[in-house]
Amino acid sequence: MKKTLLSCLLALFCYSVMAQEIDNDQFIISALDTETERFSKVAREIWENPELGYLEFTSSEILVDELTKSGFKVETGVADMPTSFIATYGEGGPVIGFLAEFDALPGLSQDAVPYRSVLVEGGNGHGCGHNLFGTAVIASGIALKEWIDANGIQATIKIFGTPAEEGGAGKVYMVRADYFKDVDAVINWHPADRNIANASTCNALIQGYFTFSGQSSHAAAAPQRGRSALDGVEAMNSMVNMMREHVDEGSRIHYVITNGGLAANVVPDKAVVEYMVRHRDVTEVKQMWERVVKAAKGAAMGTETEVEIEIVSGIYGLLPNVTLAKVMHKNLTIVGGVEYDATELDFAQKIQESFGSSKVPPLTNAVDIQPHKLSHFPASTDVGDVSYVVPTVGLGTATWIPGTAAHTWQAVAADGMSIGFKGMMAASKTMALTGKDLILNPSLIQQAKEEFKERLGDLIYEPLIGNRKPPLDFRKEQNKVR
Repeated sequence: MKKTLLSCLLALFCYSVMAQEIDNDQFIISALDTETERFSKVAREIWENPELGYLEFTSSEILVDELTKSGFKVETGVADMPTSFIATYGEGGPVIGFLAEFDALPGLSQDAVPYRSVLVEGGNGHGCGHNLFGTAVIASGIALKEWIDANGIQATIKIFGTPAEEGGAGKVYMVRADYFKDVDAVINWHPADRNIANASTCNALIQGYFTFSGQSSHAAAAPQRGRSALDGVEAMNSMVNMMREHVDEGSRIHYVITNGGLAANVVPDKAVVEYMVRHRDVTEVKQMWERVVKAAKGAAMGTETEVEIEIVSGIYGLLPNVTLAKVMHKNLTIVGGVEYDATELDFAQKIQESFGSSKVPPLTNAVDIQPHKLSHFPASTDVGDVSYVVPTVGLGTATWIPGTAAHTWQAVAADGMSIGFKGMMAASKTMALTGKDLILNPSLIQQAKEEFKERLGDLIYEPLIGNRKPPLDFRKEQNKVR
């Protein structure tokens, strides 16, 4: 009899806890459903004003205004970056950080239609969905703040407005300045063509410019007096291309000549080449970069030119955290993916037709949740540096039509309309629920920290950018806005 009574009481207690959990989830989901129109307008406004890295003054201001109106205390211009911010709400308790991005890409101007339609020739566009990225994060933070207030919970929310993810590595400067030192866990997301919450790794990266200087001369009348800076660039490129045979199979090396001279009959006295090297192992990246630098110096010696080397970005790969990823995946499953209405379905079908391939993923990928697993993403993100100083987790939601690649006009088109906004709100709900779980279950944070320490091992984090200041002007020449 006593055992039966005890079992009943225990079952009642468990039911009560589960009911409370459901109520907490529903509170957050309903709060965000109510604000869908508000945040869709914010995302659209940023989409209509695409700004490149370190030049996102309007975009940053829009997000800061929304956070300030919602009761957050906001500090702007942190880590010597004018468009950065840190918004804080609450005090004490677990400290949960969120990462917000808002920079666009050059040359991707596009209307929100399922066919190529340039709005501004050579203009910028949100081809990586950062108009959705930053907006979803502030929506999460605001919803979590309302939940904290409604339940009298002690916790702290920090939203990090991080500029220039596309090449400028804004987060690295925040990490270097120790702004994450008191944060218990960091949550972020990224637009995608599917719904996925994996513990992921990605490639570390070093990016820089090699500026060759020579001696100009008349290319026909006095070529012997000239020393071609372009020859220096081409000799360097030739050596690096030969080097490709002798690097690890997982390596990536990209370059583009950004300045090759002005006229064919003038020996160029200035030429510039931009390089990126990537690998999942940051040690391998450092070694490859050293070899690229040697090629540059050898090319300068052989062509009797001089070379100046500037590292503009250096980022680590992601340090995965399975503990946090499992929590995120559970919440993504609760929230669900993106369901298309008839108009959106027509849009999606036309976008897939524009791929020019018969092999496209099913549109059901937009609503399905991908299985959880440990995965590797071959691109790079400055979230990696954050993940090496604090346990970090991320997800992707189907803001793009299945099969869409990032940095394409098809991505820009979806980012400015309802399909993108639906995916954005799914991400926002998932992040807010994950923040709620961590606040209510400090043991999860402790497990995540233990896993973080184990994965970090003996590695001592050191920024790859060295002591340089943020490259605030690196996109200025490319900047074109709508």
